[in-house]
Amino acid sequence: MARLNVNPTRMVLTNLKKRLKTARRGHKLLKDKRDELMKKFLEVVRENRKEREIVEKMLMDVHSRFVMARALMSDAHLEEALIYPKQKVTLKASSRNVMSVEVPVFEFSTEGQSEGDIFPYGFANTSGELDGAIVALSEVLPHLLRLAELEKTAQLMADEIEKTRRRVNALEYVMIPNMEETIKYIVMKLDENERGNLTRLMKVKDMMLEQAHSYKNK
Repeated sequence: MARLNVNPTRMVLTNLKKRLKTARRGHKLLKDKRDELMKKFLEVVRENRKEREIVEKMLMDVHSRFVMARALMSDAHLEEALIYPKQKVTLKASSRNVMSVEVPVFEFSTEGQSEGDIFPYGFANTSGELDGAIVALSEVLPHLLRLAELEKTAQLMADEIEKTRRRVNALEYVMIPNMEETIKYIVMKLDENERGNLTRLMKVKDMMLEQAHSYKNK
């Protein structure tokens, strides 16, 4: 522990006691924030793991369906069928506050001639596997966006937890002990000065009594 470089006066002592009280209160609040952030972070991580498993399973299904469609169709017909999308997807990004951390929120909407018509081709020269792949791909999009939200949220919360942890440690192991050591030093110095003043006063009193006694004897 290192003592702060201050003058050992009563005013400094009073200010240090106020700062120490504030630091202890801030330390408690930061610890509570860190613990709550950890709780939220673990919830996000668990949900992220489940969502990733869902996305990976759905993407594997999409991939296998596209592979089957490619095996049943020529490359030219497949490229022609998918070259012009039927619907337009609009993505809106916003944010929300979670324990003072701004985390992303993604919303999407589709625009097209028909809300339920997602196939950008006719059915004469295409296979049913391609239809299934298009449907599966459209279904995976909301899960992909949710996974992106969760992963970015986990990253931002982990950064905030680390910042909060450093602040808690700085208060707990550096600032608070230093102020306590400085307060202890100032109190000791003030007591020492008070004892010195008291000793001097007693000596002055003895000298005055001795002078008065000598004067009376004369």
